[in-house]
Amino acid sequence: MTITLITGGNKGLGRESARRLVALGHTVYIGARDARRGQAAADDLGARFLLLDVTDDASVAAAAATLAGREGRLDVLVNNAGIFEGMVKPEDVSIDTLRSIYDVNVFGVARVTQAFLPVLRASESPVIVNVGTSLGSFGVVTDPERPESAYALPVYASSKAAVNMLTVQYAKGLPELRVNAVEPGFSATDLHGMTGHGIQTVEQGAEVIVRAATIGADGPTGTFFDRAGSLPW
Repeated sequence: MTITLITGGNKGLGRESARRLVALGHTVYIGARDARRGQAAADDLGARFLLLDVTDDASVAAAAATLAGREGRLDVLVNNAGIFEGMVKPEDVSIDTLRSIYDVNVFGVARVTQAFLPVLRASESPVIVNVGTSLGSFGVVTDPERPESAYALPVYASSKAAVNMLTVQYAKGLPELRVNAVEPGFSATDLHGMTGHGIQTVEQGAEVIVRAATIGADGPTGTFFDRAGSLPW
C-alpha cells in the first residue's frame, strides 16, 4: 500500500488528486490546517486527515511525528498547499504580502519536506511532487508567444520560481528520491477565483499531479512538466 500525503488536500487540485489516488489504492493523508474541513474531505473521499499548517513549525513537526507513528514511512509527498497574489505593479508590492505568500509557497515546501524526510527515506521508492506553475518559469514568461508573458505577478510568480529551484536542488541533493515539479494548468479552483473561457476543470488539472505521484523508482527526477510534456525552468 502506497502512503501519500497531500498538503492543502481538502479542496481544489489537492482534493481531486486525493480522490484519484485513493481510487488507485493509495492510503492518502489529507493535510489541512482547518480540522473540520480537512476531516470532512477525508471522510468524503475515503482518505485520512492529518492536521497540518505548512506555515507553523510546531504543526509540521507534530504532523510528521503522527504519520511516522501511524505508518512508519511516507512514499509520496505532494507539496500542493499554496496561495495566490494577483497582478500588482512592482512599486506597489507589499513586503508583508510578499512574506506571507513566501511563507506558504516557498518556506512551506521547505518546512514540510525537511520534516518528512525521515519517513520518506524509510520508503523503498520515495517521491516528492511540488505543484508549481509555468508563471514561475523564466523560459515561459520571457517567451512572447506564451500567454504567461503578458502578466505581471512579481509576488506569486517569484515564489513559484523559487519552488522550481528548490525542486532542482532537492533532486540533486536527494538522489535516492524522485523529486519533480508539475504545472497543473489554469484550473477552476478558488486559488485565484477566476472561471470562464480558457480555464480547465479541476479533474484535468489533477492529471499531471497524479502522474508525478505515481512514477516508479526508475522515473525522472529534477524535471518540470505539464500534461503536454516538459517545460523550461
